[in-house]
Amino acid sequence: MKLRWSRALTLLSSLALALGVTPASAEAPAVTSGWNNFSCTPSAEHPRPVVLVHGTLGNSVDNWLGLAPYLVARGYCVFSLDYGELPGVPLFHGLGPVDASARQLAAYVDKVLAATGAHKADLVGHSQGGMMPRVYLKSYGGADKVNTLVGLAPDNHGTDLDGLTRLLDHFPDAKKYLGTLTPGLTDQIVGSDVLNRLNAGGDTVPGVHYTVIATEHDEVVTPYRSGFLDGPDVHNVVLQDLCPVDLSEHVAIGLTDRIAFHETANALDPAHATPTTCASAG
Repeated sequence: MKLRWSRALTLLSSLALALGVTPASAEAPAVTSGWNNFSCTPSAEHPRPVVLVHGTLGNSVDNWLGLAPYLVARGYCVFSLDYGELPGVPLFHGLGPVDASARQLAAYVDKVLAATGAHKADLVGHSQGGMMPRVYLKSYGGADKVNTLVGLAPDNHGTDLDGLTRLLDHFPDAKKYLGTLTPGLTDQIVGSDVLNRLNAGGDTVPGVHYTVIATEHDEVVTPYRSGFLDGPDVHNVVLQDLCPVDLSEHVAIGLTDRIAFHETANALDPAHATPTTCASAG
């Protein structure tokens, strides 16, 4: 196993050094479009704030330029955090140890609950952001503070190294920074200690509603059904079962796919859910 991680890190380092490009020069801009408003009061219709958890190499703004306004327009108080930052690496987050990221999420949810007065939050995560919150639920007190977890292409049971390196093709500026150790990546590889601990004894914790939305075109979480969960309160869905012509791959499902957004809204408010079809993209 140690040899496997050594090879993984060596490949990531070599890839980074060989393909490095000009780095981003600025931090993510402040959000002014209606989310991360700590004065927001949840409504009777949507009494729980929604916390958005970005994926690997994402951040609290860029990952949610599509979904956050979509949910705000539907009356939700919406928040997003940065986690898993590495020193000297701007914009591209989710690279730190998954356990540490889960503790960051725990602190952020507490901050959101205190500001909004809500007893519980709902979480929506993309990629690592759909898996890492399960560490928070299982190990850092989240089960008592979260009602629903929605994962968009989450790597709940890990992926292979090739999948993680393919993710870099979507974020070329990030490649320059990956010549150093990136535990947030290796923690997501099938068979990692983090994933073994997370999935030991069952995929879910009592009291939390789970939805996993996957795409059969996922080139990062492979096979795509490895993101599915097994448990008594789990809804696993494939985008192409809702709309056969949906071509979204791993990144698009979290950034731009309004069919996935519609199914997310259904998971957050199942009492008022409406069928998700190709027409939901309108």
